Amino acid sequence: MGGPGDPPEGTPDGAPGGADDEYRSVVFDESFVRAARLQEFSAQERMADHAPAVRSRAPVRRRSGLSGQVIVLVLMIALAFGTAVYMGVRHPYQTPQAAPQPTEPLRMTVVPLAPHGKVPGTTDAARLFAASPAAPYRIGAEGIPLPGSRRTANFSAAQVMNALTTAKDYIVRSSLYPEVLTGEQVRPVRMLVAPDQLAQFDESFKHPSADGLHAPTGWLVRFDPSDTELADPGIRVRGTLRAAEADSSTLEVTADHTFVYALRPAGSGAEAKVSLFTVRRELRFRFDREDLRLHQTRLVLSSMQAGPLSCAEDATHHLRPLLAGQTAKEGGPAGTNPYTGEGTTALCGTLAAEAQPKV
Repeated sequence: MGGPGDPPEGTPDGAPGGADDEYRSVVFDESFVRAARLQEFSAQERMADHAPAVRSRAPVRRRSGLSGQVIVLVLMIALAFGTAVYMGVRHPYQTPQAAPQPTEPLRMTVVPLAPHGKVPGTTDAARLFAASPAAPYRIGAEGIPLPGSRRTANFSAAQVMNALTTAKDYIVRSSLYPEVLTGEQVRPVRMLVAPDQLAQFDESFKHPSADGLHAPTGWLVRFDPSDTELADPGIRVRGTLRAAEADSSTLEVTADHTFVYALRPAGSGAEAKVSLFTVRRELRFRFDREDLRLHQTRLVLSSMQAGPLSCAEDATHHLRPLLAGQTAKEGGPAGTNPYTGEGTTALCGTLAAEAQPKV
């Protein structure tokens, strides 16, 4: 009979310990089993830490590969764009730019106005102004008001105002600055002239000529300081400014102003009689966008009527007004030779009696 721990069939294979001898080294005793700690993972932990039991049929997105393709595509586009720009700049068959248009010179006219008789005058300049047609005129730059600016088809309201302001600056500097009127300075006016007209401007003062192109008095108002001085710094002014488009790239400003100066003989002192001298200036300015940016202008037309002057006097370089008590000299303007075709016809007018003060 078998022992109490043996199976009914007895020990297999007739071995002393039977089959249990094979697993005797891995059998844990009771103390080991009691000390063991058992833990079972939750469903969420099993899903997070272990691969799913069922393989997804959705295609796996490879982020690293897609990002690389995007980078390559961007680099290719940038390279193609850079090549196109380079070829556009370096292309030997580019359409040539239009040649710049030749500069339009300033055309100028100075017309002396001769009085009928003696020039009226008094020692009181204020009384003289009050008795003349200039009585309601404003003094200085106040007589050159800026009109309201409106945009045009191709220029903004700000650009139109810029053109009007530059034109006014030119008029003030060339008609009201004392140092310009006395012939001491031309720089304040020259600073506003566009570079492509500076050669004509400079030539007018180096070599004055009555050719309609190179008369200093076509650019500005100035008196011969050896004969005349200002008796009153308050110059009376009235006139208008108008702006319009000459074309899609050019603004044109037209100015029409009358200036009235109180003058007396140079060095005569406050006791000398004062007379009035009237100048009517019509100017036409043109501005492209570069002129507007640089605050400069092109003067294309200048017409001056001034008196009292003698028709026999040359008004090209300086104006030599007839002063209180003086009369116009005998003779007319310089002769014109129609056979030479050079220069312009000299002009002269008569100063109306009602243009003189009543004293």
